[in-house]
Amino acid sequence: MKNFAVLLILFFLTACPQKQQRDYNNIIPRMVSLKYGVINARSGPAGHYPVEWVYKQKNAPVEVILEYGDWVKIKDWESSEAWIHKNKFTNSRWIKITQKGITNIYSKPDSESQIIAKAEDQVIGKIEKCPKHKNFCLVKFSDIKGWIKRDYIYGIYPDETID
Repeated sequence: MKNFAVLLILFFLTACPQKQQRDYNNIIPRMVSLKYGVINARSGPAGHYPVEWVYKQKNAPVEVILEYGDWVKIKDWESSEAWIHKNKFTNSRWIKITQKGITNIYSKPDSESQIIAKAEDQVIGKIEKCPKHKNFCLVKFSDIKGWIKRDYIYGIYPDETID
């Protein structure tokens, strides 16, 4: 009888759905950021593959599109694809302004609100939040924090929410 009770408990523990944590590291595709200021982008998933180009902008956002062992295939803001070792990324969320020329940064998530700063294209900022169903994200650029149109940035999916 005692063995039956143990088996019954084991059955319920394995048969009942467990609350699972979502591991962001296993989601593909996903956005990540470059951890260092100089990172080699290779043509294949190993150190012996040729370096295609070198990224020189720390925190630049890239999209993980494939993983192979310790290597990650990424797509960048210009849709270029390359392989980079997995230890060269951070899950910290950053954006890059992709709008050509000067982009306004607003005090509120509204293009009629006060313009508090202007930023050039290719500038990197830290995502503070991107509310659901809003066309703006709150981004921090060194000592300036303001709202920027979602359409003008790379580093967040169109339907993604960050709180």
